[in-house]
Amino acid sequence: MENVRRNIVVIGASAGGVSALRRIVVDLPPKFPETVLIVLHIGANRSLLPAVLAAAGPNTAAHAQDGEALRRGHLVVAPPDYHLLLRAGCLCLTQGPREHFTRPAIGPLFRSAALEHGSRVIGILLTGKLDDGIAGLKAIRQCGGLAIVQDPVSAYAPRMPARALRQVAIDYCLPLGLIGNRLTDLVRYMPVAQSINNPKWWRYIGTHGQSLEKAGAPKCALMLNL
Repeated sequence: MENVRRNIVVIGASAGGVSALRRIVVDLPPKFPETVLIVLHIGANRSLLPAVLAAAGPNTAAHAQDGEALRRGHLVVAPPDYHLLLRAGCLCLTQGPREHFTRPAIGPLFRSAALEHGSRVIGILLTGKLDDGIAGLKAIRQCGGLAIVQDPVSAYAPRMPARALRQVAIDYCLPLGLIGNRLTDLVRYMPVAQSINNPKWWRYIGTHGQSLEKAGAPKCALMLNL
């Protein structure tokens, strides 16, 4: 079986997330070799997060554009009032229902990354007060990806990472100051088995309440509606 790199990084954060994200991007090397996609709970409010992250670290950052191809060495941020998903190697923006009272939400990105890219994905869940992203992190693990959670002790809002630790088989629980460097090591040194590719199930990614098992979905897809 062909080996591929873990080259899709998805990061989710809520309360305290701006400071946490800045700390991580500072530690990434210039021209970071893989794709980084970020969701912060900002609702429909104007967001300056791409400018903040670009100023904090050595890599460029911008809001996602619908249909845009994935790019290495570039930080992609979900824009206000849109869920960010992955489909067929491109970014997809939707205004589907709010999840955990917010849009953009972390769950749609994590679930779509898990289904679209399988074992190539590294999911990172940071500080937050809600439960958004926990089911998506489960999906990433179920589809062969890696799950990283910020150590709740280092989190501004520890509830979200603490609950993830209780509910997900986490690969790494790290203080904020170690996540960036560990991420660089993981994408550089950890080739993995070829990712799962189930494009026919993409239509279920952004939905809740669908009976995927009755529909005959593959095992990893069964996690997507949790």
